[in-house]
Amino acid sequence: MQISVRPAVSEDIQTIVALYGPMEAEQTVRKPVWALADALDQPYEASLDAALNASDSWLYVGLIDDATVGFLWVTIESMLERAHGERIGRIRLIYTMPEARGVGVGDAMLDVALTGLRELGIRYFDAPVGPGQRVTKNFFEGHGFAARSIVMHHADAAGEVSDD
Repeated sequence: MQISVRPAVSEDIQTIVALYGPMEAEQTVRKPVWALADALDQPYEASLDAALNASDSWLYVGLIDDATVGFLWVTIESMLERAHGERIGRIRLIYTMPEARGVGVGDAMLDVALTGLRELGIRYFDAPVGPGQRVTKNFFEGHGFAARSIVMHHADAAGEVSDD
């Protein structure tokens, strides 16, 4: 079994969209607002194309042998002015197919992304993790991340959006 990571190209978009569907389903079971606030905007192809073509955004695919089994999207954002020009790398999305988890694909994607960010002088990194995602939290903690913020959310009953 050969694990590898490479930058995504436009020909990968449909494969990433196919992986993204189960990812969004996993996330919204835990917190339905995720699809409204943290997910890719629709159409997914356009959002991924924008991610591929933005100067402060990188999209990677993780492979086992020659099969794409995961993806990672990272962006760079400016910090506050008092940070004197420092920027922060934000792991926007990371996903590995359930049957490919636990073998190092996520580790390899994160390592490639963090290495690339460090080469650009980035010293700060964020990776949002939703409530109840203990395995994901443990994954990031295993890479030196620690919680710095918890986002609280409330929606009035009339404010909830349904899929109808």
